[in-house]
Amino acid sequence: MLGDVLDYLTDGANWSGETGIGAFAVQQLLLTVTALAAAMLLGLPIALWLGHLRRGGFLAVNVSNIGRAVPVFAVLLVLSLGPVGSGELGPYGRAGLATLVALVLFALPPLITNAYVGMTEVDRDVVEAARGMGMSGRKVFTTVELPLAIPVVMTGVRLALVQVWATATIAALVAGPGLGRVITRGFANQSTAEVVSGAVLVAAGALVLEGLAVLVERAVDPMRRAGRATRGRPLPTA
Repeated sequence: MLGDVLDYLTDGANWSGETGIGAFAVQQLLLTVTALAAAMLLGLPIALWLGHLRRGGFLAVNVSNIGRAVPVFAVLLVLSLGPVGSGELGPYGRAGLATLVALVLFALPPLITNAYVGMTEVDRDVVEAARGMGMSGRKVFTTVELPLAIPVVMTGVRLALVQVWATATIAALVAGPGLGRVITRGFANQSTAEVVSGAVLVAAGALVLEGLAVLVERAVDPMRRAGRATRGRPLPTA
């Protein structure tokens, strides 16, 4: 089995063409990045501002619960058969719009929950001290609360990224784009090696994205950067 999978993955013919692994991988990555970016634009500003105001906790929690309870495949199926349809959407392929909408809805819960929690967990004494120094609400938000909340916010982004990448595979069940097409084609051809190869590609992609997200998370964390800068300074002499 492992030999057959390796042969399949190292065969250049399986990577080329419109129905090759390369094209499907690009589609899945494009779906993931687009859905995550749209979800961040929709969810993060509202969640961060509600967290700043310390309001809307009921909304944040329930959005997360509803998002986890609703099956993504059911949403995708309704969208592809309903008003959104399953037509071609440029580089996203067949049912691209329906897949994007379903993935955006799936990405919102971890983004909203983590952003809200990250803001509300900022030490109130620090916030009050900043206000006591004469900082406006906007200044407190941008220079105190947001930098301290970034680690939790970025954890939500990382979770959403990996979840969306893995979930985008189900688009193949409605003849949509992505690496799931390799798996469904393997089932249709009764090729276990092809099915396993598709699963391996999805899992490997998730690991790579997880690692990249961790590196980005560390790079954008202002507290971590400040700590490195402090450690790099020479100690004052008496």
